[in-house]
This record gives sequence, structure tokens and C-alpha cells, in this order.
Amino acid sequence: QVQLVESGGGSVQTGGSLRLSCKTSGYVYTYRCAAWFRQAPGKEREAVAAIDGTDTTHYADSVKGRFTISKDNAKNTLYLQMNSLKPEDAGMYYCAVDTACIPIKALPLTSWGQGTQVTVSS
Repeated sequence: QVQLVESGGGSVQTGGSLRLSCKTSGYVYTYRCAAWFRQAPGKEREAVAAIDGTDTTHYADSVKGRFTISKDNAKNTLYLQMNSLKPEDAGMYYCAVDTACIPIKALPLTSWGQGTQVTVSS
């Protein structure tokens, strides 16, 4: 089973930026879809962004224009650049592979990382 290790979370003020990374044990270019999800305390997990095998990207409406998903095939790493952060962006962020891209959602064979915490203070 593929292993995913997220990093890059932290605490920032409103308007700040963070770059999350997700190192995969498999070849990231082989996944038809890879994605980032987040979950705030007391809320359901929600999709944030996804990227497919052709590098086409998909975003939740709440992050469009502020977040950018990308991947580095040579490093087998998935990234999430988050700009103009808002308090409502706070939560645990998880990367996942073998997801669906349209719409962004988990599938029975989706593999998950352990998560990285993002805190945004107002």
C-alpha cells in the first residue's frame, strides 16, 4: 500500500501563506487523480483541490484563486500552495491518491496521509 507523508502545516495570520507537501512512496505520475482534503473540528471532511494524470487541476469554490495544487513527478511529491489564508481554511489537511477528480472525492481504494495541521488566526 502506498505511503503518504504530509508536511508544511503551521500557524499563520489571516492573509498569510503556507505550502503543504505530500511525499508519496509510489510514482505520483501514475495516479489518475491525487487530491488534498481538509477537516475542521466538528465538521465533515471536505475536498480542497485535485490534480489528474494530465495535470488538469480542480478546486473547491471556496479556494479558487487562492490555492494551487501541483506535483513534481521527479520527487514523487504533491503540493498545495495556499495564499490569502482565512480563518475558515484552518483544519487538518490530508493528501490522498487514487481519488476521483470530477467531483473530487474519496474512493474505496483511496490512500491517505496522516495529515498536517493548519491554523489561521484573525
